[in-house]
Amino acid sequence: MKVQGLKFKYLSLILGLVVLCSCTFQTKHRGYVFPDDLAGQVADIKTTNALVEKIGAPQVKTIYGDEVWIYYGADENYRGPLAPTFTDETVLLAWVNGTRVIKTQVLHDADLPDVEIADGETEIPAAIELNAIEELFNNIGRFTPAGLGQ
Repeated sequence: MKVQGLKFKYLSLILGLVVLCSCTFQTKHRGYVFPDDLAGQVADIKTTNALVEKIGAPQVKTIYGDEVWIYYGADENYRGPLAPTFTDETVLLAWVNGTRVIKTQVLHDADLPDVEIADGETEIPAAIELNAIEELFNNIGRFTPAGLGQ
């Protein structure tokens, strides 16, 4: 009877450790690491060279409409098996005309719209979707053995 009680305690301890480890919290920073006073630092920037020197190259440049340089930074939070969440999101928008910076705007968490990411995949027209076994059988005869010089 004591052995069963001891086994139960060890099993409970192991199960508790697994649950505790699966709920650990990790944070990874994604994108740019902005200074605390970002709005103040970019307010006096007038050229694209100064902007690149101060912040770096933009992640995205718009190709239609006004030329806008976009910088993004956020903390991605992982909590065990749950879906990751994003906090401390910051976006720097810089409207550019040639080599001049016309206007800048800094957006934080509350200013950004909530975007719901779809769970599915984007379908590709005429895509051939094969599993691993089908791909292996389709490749039979396509390759020559090594060393035959073909």
